[in-house]
This record gives sequence, structure tokens and C-alpha cells, in this order.
Amino acid sequence: MSEEAKQKIMEYMKSQKKSKLYFNDLCKAVPDLGMRQAKKLINELVTEGKIRYWSSGSTTMYMLPSEGDLEKEEKGMA
Repeated sequence: MSEEAKQKIMEYMKSQKKSKLYFNDLCKAVPDLGMRQAKKLINELVTEGKIRYWSSGSTTMYMLPSEGDLEKEEKGMA
């Protein structure tokens, strides 16, 4: 089940127009799971390098590693 749920999360991320998604957005990909289970799977995807964190300093979001260049974005914010 967890591999299927991870795949659903990945497919959901790829189907969205936005490059960065909130945790609650990712939970919509697996509505049958509780928030704790979803958080665990999302953290596993981060550990596996399939998705990564993006932070504005006050908000943490998730994005695909292929979306944009994180270093350039961070320099642009400074």
C-alpha cells in the first residue's frame, strides 16, 4: 500500500500546474490515509530524493527535484 500511495503522491505532484505544493495539497493525493501516514510517506519520498523541501523561511512546501534551480531561487530572494 505504501508504494502505491507514494506513486499517487508523485503522480499528483506531476499533474499540478504549481511547482511547489503545501503538505495539505499532497494529502489530497491520498485521501484514504490519515495525515500522520501521509506525512510519513512524504518524508520517505524526501529521504529517497524523489521530492524535496522548499522553504520561504516561514512556509515549508514540497517540490520535485527537477523543478527549477533551488540555489538560483534562494539567491533571488536575498
